[in-house]
Amino acid sequence: MQKIFISLMLLLSSVGFHSAAVAAPTMGQDFDAVAQTIPTSNAKKIEVMEIFWYGCGHCYKMETPLHAWLKNKPADVNFVRMPGLPNPSWAPMAKAYYTMEALNLIDKLHTPLFDAIHKQKAVNPTNEKAVVDWIANKGGVDRAKVESTFNSFAVNTKIKRAAQVFRASGATGVPSLVIDGKFITSGTMAGGNANALKVVDYIVNNVRKDKANKPAKK
Repeated sequence: MQKIFISLMLLLSSVGFHSAAVAAPTMGQDFDAVAQTIPTSNAKKIEVMEIFWYGCGHCYKMETPLHAWLKNKPADVNFVRMPGLPNPSWAPMAKAYYTMEALNLIDKLHTPLFDAIHKQKAVNPTNEKAVVDWIANKGGVDRAKVESTFNSFAVNTKIKRAAQVFRASGATGVPSLVIDGKFITSGTMAGGNANALKVVDYIVNNVRKDKANKPAKK
């Protein structure tokens, strides 16, 4: 009789766990509305924006599940990255991202820069000279060109935009994921990076349904 009772309890526990695992994410807990709506770069697609910092260990850990998610990204989803900039000490890494973007080095150096900071401990993320040297060396680009791009008007303009987006998102940390400029989630909110990406899928599906139900503009 005792064995039957224990088996029944285990069965009920597993059913309860399964139900919790498939429960819809809750607004105010697993995700929330952004502080201010953020304009997206492509109105025809559903934007998923990752707000990150190269110096963040949690962002480094997000890279693996994020890359897996990107392999199966729906065609109507546009993924963009946005350097987090809550304070001036994060500026060197934000400028590094935009410098690599301007020099067409993102695909080549994005992951290696994370590795250089967190795995190899070869770059101090708050040291501008160190990151300029690293980009020039690893990117095979003349250092003077990297430095001029790093300090250019175009990069500094994007830095200001990054700071505005961070404030508008209402993010309290990184990595954070902003969906369609209206909703935000994170590993902290959702209970881990993998769960945060599941929340992203949930919101994307709902945004897609909402767009499909809206009457076409005449």
